[in-house]
Amino acid sequence: MGEAEQADVIVVGLGVGGEQVAGELAAAGLRVVGIEHTLVGGECPYWGCIPTKMMIRAGNALAEARRIPGLAGAATVQADWAPVARRIRAEATDTWDDKVAVERFTGKGGRFVRGRATILGPGRVRVDDQHYTAERGLVIATGTTAVIPPVDGLAGTPYWTNRDAVEAEELPESLIVLGGGAIGLELGQVIARFGTRVTVIEGGDRILAMEEPESSALAAEALTRDGVTIRTGVRAQQVAHSADGFTLTLSDGSTVHGDRLLVATGRAARLDGLGLDTLGLDPTMRFLTTDDRMRAADRVWAVGDVTGNGNFTHMAVYEADIAINDILGRSGPRADYRARPRVTFTDPEIGAVGVTEKQARDAGVDIQVGYAKLPSTSRGFIHGPGNDGFIKVIADSARGVLIGATTAGPAGGEMIGALSVAVHAEVPVATLATTIWAYPTFHRGIGDAVRALS
Repeated sequence: MGEAEQADVIVVGLGVGGEQVAGELAAAGLRVVGIEHTLVGGECPYWGCIPTKMMIRAGNALAEARRIPGLAGAATVQADWAPVARRIRAEATDTWDDKVAVERFTGKGGRFVRGRATILGPGRVRVDDQHYTAERGLVIATGTTAVIPPVDGLAGTPYWTNRDAVEAEELPESLIVLGGGAIGLELGQVIARFGTRVTVIEGGDRILAMEEPESSALAAEALTRDGVTIRTGVRAQQVAHSADGFTLTLSDGSTVHGDRLLVATGRAARLDGLGLDTLGLDPTMRFLTTDDRMRAADRVWAVGDVTGNGNFTHMAVYEADIAINDILGRSGPRADYRARPRVTFTDPEIGAVGVTEKQARDAGVDIQVGYAKLPSTSRGFIHGPGNDGFIKVIADSARGVLIGATTAGPAGGEMIGALSVAVHAEVPVATLATTIWAYPTFHRGIGDAVRALS
């Protein structure tokens, strides 16, 4: 073991948020050591946002082709997974190689270290036998990992996580999806559109439980039309695996069989073995808690999925910018999660921002709710098949501003942009009611929903 290598800042984890922090600080002239044991860039470019949306794009194209008979005559389409798998591998540079991302960081002057970091105390980190010290402090951006529930018989079986589903070169004839959240539904729907028999098992009373009940109902209807079987209110109690596939025994005594099993029951921060106790932090936490400058402790910042503020690239970049400003001593905005946007990329897409109706009522806020059905709008009528959706807005009656909204439909993820601005900037409802919404667009339905507030 040689002398410790000196740095201004050490960034542990170079996913989206960590790479942003490390790269910007290095470009600003700081000595930055960036440590990553898997791939620089993190989950998003290799197994998350980018490849899964490529899969979804392919599945949506199939669905649109199958809607042609209702719009423009006859159509025949044959699903083929091979082009999708090839396209994903091309995007991930064939073997999930991060050479370009590493060079992007080192090109800004950063020092890259491949390996697992162990924090030894404030400003001190070890990777293998090499020690590093940071004068200004540490940034923790280790991301999250899939949560595997303690179901009897599950451990040791070749179950899939999202990574395995993305890397699949061939699809199974049948698939069981454990978990009815965004990841399970997005992957389940697209795989079903390529001919796989899919069954979703959700222990709660509805899928997409964190979103509006209307969103859950819409997603359930859409997936059912695609041939997906949805079982809610039951949990997996036992898993058996053989050469014939997986058999799950459920809490109601029934069983379900599938060639493959996808576990999508949530994610938790990668904190095990990191050495958080040496910083006075609880290593058993599911996520790291931060203040509005992204500080988790003295001279310790945390950004991205590890903070538990949403497993989204846009949140990681948002938090990274706040941490960068704080480390460099710049003035800048503090973290504000009132207008946190999110999109479930099912078909129809479900965009949301701020609080749900239930969250607002549970918080004791006197609210008004406005609702508009997308098929009832002019654009919805024009769109025809595949036009399912709605726009729902939640207003704080006392303050006269929106505090939450959902936009579900063919362009649900795009429509939420306008409402994200409205919630974030606290645009008065009176102003939204007199806004000129372009005709005929899906987002014109926002005006209908605002006028329906009651």
